[in-house]
Amino acid sequence: MLDFKNIISHCKEYGFIYQSSEIYDGLAAVYDYGPNGVELKNNIKQYWWKSMVQMHDNIVGIDAAIFMHPKTWKASGHVDAFNDPLVDNKDSKKRYRADQLVEGYAEKIEAKIKKDVDKARKRFGDSFDEEQFRTTNGRIIERQAKIDEAITLLGTHLKNGDMAGLKQLIEDLEIACPDSGSRNWTEVRQFNLMFSTQLGNIAGEEEKLYLRPETAQGIFVNFLNVQKTTRQKLPFGIAQIGKAFRNEIVARQFIFRMREFEQMEMQYFIKPGTEMEVYNHWKNKRLDWHKALGVPAESLRFHDHDNLAHYANAAVDIEFEFPFGFRELEGIHSRTDFDLSSHQELSGKKLQFFDPESNENYVPYVVETSIGCDRMFLAQVSLALQEETVPDADGKESTRIVMKLNPAIAPVKCAVLPLLKNREELVKAAQDVTAKLKPHMNIQYDEKDAIGRRYRRQDAIGTPYCVTIDFDTLEDNTVTIRDRDSLKQHRVKIDDVAKIVGEKVDMASIL
Repeated sequence: MLDFKNIISHCKEYGFIYQSSEIYDGLAAVYDYGPNGVELKNNIKQYWWKSMVQMHDNIVGIDAAIFMHPKTWKASGHVDAFNDPLVDNKDSKKRYRADQLVEGYAEKIEAKIKKDVDKARKRFGDSFDEEQFRTTNGRIIERQAKIDEAITLLGTHLKNGDMAGLKQLIEDLEIACPDSGSRNWTEVRQFNLMFSTQLGNIAGEEEKLYLRPETAQGIFVNFLNVQKTTRQKLPFGIAQIGKAFRNEIVARQFIFRMREFEQMEMQYFIKPGTEMEVYNHWKNKRLDWHKALGVPAESLRFHDHDNLAHYANAAVDIEFEFPFGFRELEGIHSRTDFDLSSHQELSGKKLQFFDPESNENYVPYVVETSIGCDRMFLAQVSLALQEETVPDADGKESTRIVMKLNPAIAPVKCAVLPLLKNREELVKAAQDVTAKLKPHMNIQYDEKDAIGRRYRRQDAIGTPYCVTIDFDTLEDNTVTIRDRDSLKQHRVKIDDVAKIVGEKVDMASIL
């Protein structure tokens, strides 16, 4: 894994991610996906959709509108409770989330602990017992106690909505502004994260609308429509991929936290009382989904929520080890019947399921799986982008930057390269091969520069296979297929390329 600055630079250089409105100096925390980025993102969405909808008989999909009736967000609790604690530094004029300042304090101490652990590991070698070291070393015990105390107090203040307590905690921990080093803070206050706009009516009246802060509510208000038209029985799920918008106080870490982002969510409707069994089922199933892409087990972990949202009775995050540490990648939540009951109460319309087995009507409970598509994109790029030493054609070693994405989600599946661009017969043969392959997969044709440099370009965008057209091709209709990871090359007939490469990049292999 490369460092974060190199990952960001690589994403721009190779057409994955651009800063939005860059010619006007950009728009903070808003990004555009380039030619390779949109292909990778679409493949990630396709992998999720196929595994979530296509592979399940009892899960169907919808695409709800971004704009919803304003009462939707009143019922869901977003109007009253969708807030972050905001604090300003009076000297730097910078604005921060109070909870993130405290978490940053804890992360700095954890980094010191990790440094001590790494030193001890080097000193003791194979005999090193990390758990024993952490629980017996006096300095680490003291530092861990500071972390635990800070996080516990943070959770208490957030749960109680105690903004004064949050400010006092920041002062007690002597947290300084990262920009100026000043500790001159304003009072902490709540900041609603929803973007609002206006809807004009014929009489000139206006109704406040919101850009949806999550996609889930579009599923809940359509629960009965979907259940009736698809004749589903409990348990069944509704899946959706769509844009959401949050007016983040501090959006940071590239596409990890943005103001406009894309979610992949599935709400699973179940009989009350079965939620914990279903919750544990989806918790493990979602972890397996990530591992199927080749994500190492040590790069993923579960993190149970200490402070549950108002709608949940259980919640866990699947965290991924990004270059800046373990962070939330996906959430699995047992939402009880909060959403459907709230919409039923405010709308006056029944949102219940008639259970023919028990001969009763009831409001279903819901277990949710929710993953940020952009975070998944960043996780895959972070994991896949590597620098390694490989042998050149002349036997010498050189360094290459390679993106070892799973072939099923790679933006370009296969590149077709004529050995020389100034030999018309090679170019024509390569273009013919490209035309044959295009109906089957995303192909890139490249004739510029030496063949070695073209291989490196394809490595850098994650292309798993390169097909080279050389002079033998003109004689026997065979080509060379080069494997991105092993660098091995073998000759196959032109007519077999689509089948050979197609099987290797087929998403069915990971479903």
